Amino acid sequence: MEKEVLNEPTYIEEIVNIIRSGLPDKEIAERLEDYHDNDIAESLSFLTKEERVNLYNILGAEWISEIISFLDDPENYISEIGIDKLAAVINEMDSDDAVDLLEEIDEKTIEKLRPILDEDVKADIRLINSYDDDEIGSLITTNYVCIGKNLNIRQAMHELIKQAGENDNISTIYVVEENERFCGAIDLKDLIIARENDDLDDLITYSYPYLIDHDKISDCIEKIKDYAEDSLPVLNDEKKIIGIITAQDVIEAVDDEMGDDYAKLAGLTAEEDLKETTGESMKKRMPWLIILLFLGMFISTVVGTFEGVVAVLPIVICFQSLILDMAGNVGTQSLAVTIRVLMDEKLGLKEKITLVIKEMRVGLCNGLCLGTMAFVFLGLYINCFKGYGMGHAFLISGCVGISLVVAMVISSLVGTLVPLFFHKIKVDPAVASGPLITTVNDLVAVVTYYGLSWVFLIRIMKIV
Repeated sequence: MEKEVLNEPTYIEEIVNIIRSGLPDKEIAERLEDYHDNDIAESLSFLTKEERVNLYNILGAEWISEIISFLDDPENYISEIGIDKLAAVINEMDSDDAVDLLEEIDEKTIEKLRPILDEDVKADIRLINSYDDDEIGSLITTNYVCIGKNLNIRQAMHELIKQAGENDNISTIYVVEENERFCGAIDLKDLIIARENDDLDDLITYSYPYLIDHDKISDCIEKIKDYAEDSLPVLNDEKKIIGIITAQDVIEAVDDEMGDDYAKLAGLTAEEDLKETTGESMKKRMPWLIILLFLGMFISTVVGTFEGVVAVLPIVICFQSLILDMAGNVGTQSLAVTIRVLMDEKLGLKEKITLVIKEMRVGLCNGLCLGTMAFVFLGLYINCFKGYGMGHAFLISGCVGISLVVAMVISSLVGTLVPLFFHKIKVDPAVASGPLITTVNDLVAVVTYYGLSWVFLIRIMKIV
């Protein structure tokens, strides 16, 4: 796993040089205190196994617990730490980071760890694991400060100092009533500047926002972003605080949600990663591909009904892909806009109608511009390169232009209505929208184009 230090940030090279300097362990530790834990984590891949093992002994369990939480691939280093030290590291970690780390450890190692982990750590891990991965409770950390409502200023400060030794998320102090129910929060700054004879009750924000443990992460992201707090308390059904979700947790949740949505738009059941086997990737991709195969067969059957048009006027097949591609592009744009709006806003019937009309208007205007361009340029192309007379050439290009306008308007409508429909029936609109809309728009474009070609060019204008 040793790599050469090339074209990496200066900090990482400096850290590696300090570790290899041969200085006394104490001095190495003192020098490394000047660097961020993330940079130290990045530097591990440039060290030999012997250098890393020595570094673990120098830094100690608490410091290693901070560094290891920044690693993208901690499983590569877990075996080097040793069971006893690994247990000490996990005991020092935030509960959510400990859960993430344990997911990277094989069951055999976990069995060895269980007897030597602290009971409170195991309790926190069990609590987090009791929630589904898509629930807010699965993101909580128990690293927070909580005080009673009935304290005075001096007692509150004393409790803060006492708990800050174990918990470093102290910018917001959460307040509970005598029955342990959450009632509000205090900003650390307000407590620091408060006078001893002030009333603690005056510092408490009773309307402080909170989340419920079984709420879906996807449903809460906008609420979390809107309040823009460093952390938010997570309550159970009895309104007792069980943990908090931090800004870092929010960033990770948003990143995961975006990854999931991107995967869904591509027709996948879940996001893939490089470690998955071919079989696992196939399982994620195959369901939608099977559905789309049969939809594709249906479209091919529809196209087959227009084979008479192609037989009489073969040139029309040259422009089929143009109509299909433009319809698909417009539908995808409307889909993206609709899903984005659904994520940000609670839409009523009036707003939904406005959105549909707006997207159709955009599709119409864009269609008119592009249809006009297609009419002019394709007419010249057909006349100059395909041997058709000027009149017939522009009749054919006019058919293409009109088909383009109609297909783009209908595709805009479909790209808006499909996600609105799925949202209405409580299905994630990203799940089916991407591949489904592409296929539906292909069907719309084919029927529009060949239908118009048959009616306008062959039946009315008698072009043969």
